[in-house]
Amino acid sequence: MATIEAICISKKKGMVKRPVDLANFQEGFGIEGDAHGGDWHRQVSLLAGESIDIVKEKLPSLKDGAFAENIITRGLALSSVAVGDSIQIGSDILLEITQIGKECHNDGCVIKKATGDCIMPKEGIFAKVIQGGEARAGEKILVKS
Repeated sequence: MATIEAICISKKKGMVKRPVDLANFQEGFGIEGDAHGGDWHRQVSLLAGESIDIVKEKLPSLKDGAFAENIITRGLALSSVAVGDSIQIGSDILLEITQIGKECHNDGCVIKKATGDCIMPKEGIFAKVIQGGEARAGEKILVKS
């Protein structure tokens, strides 16, 4: 069973996000209180916890939210997700995948400078909120093609 390992937000763009106990996903906006919320196609970002684990082998002090990711998944093959697929969180929340990967800012983040690579540009999944609701770590997550 795939689950959410952590949900993270930040008040400003370009900052490391911090984990929250409960997140309110708002239809057409993103996560309440997160700087990336708004009327655009990258309202919510997802990264696989398994990919983060590999980076932690080089940087063991990495904390949840270090890649500015909103959702860390566990047990979900994010590499098989395609633009247009849907992700259901719990029984209420529905996300639509809008983009896979993105360009790094300013020749790379701190993680890329420390390790020589960053997973967000290749493995980051971006979505918009189609149906809102509340979620927390441990919530079931499912991809719908």
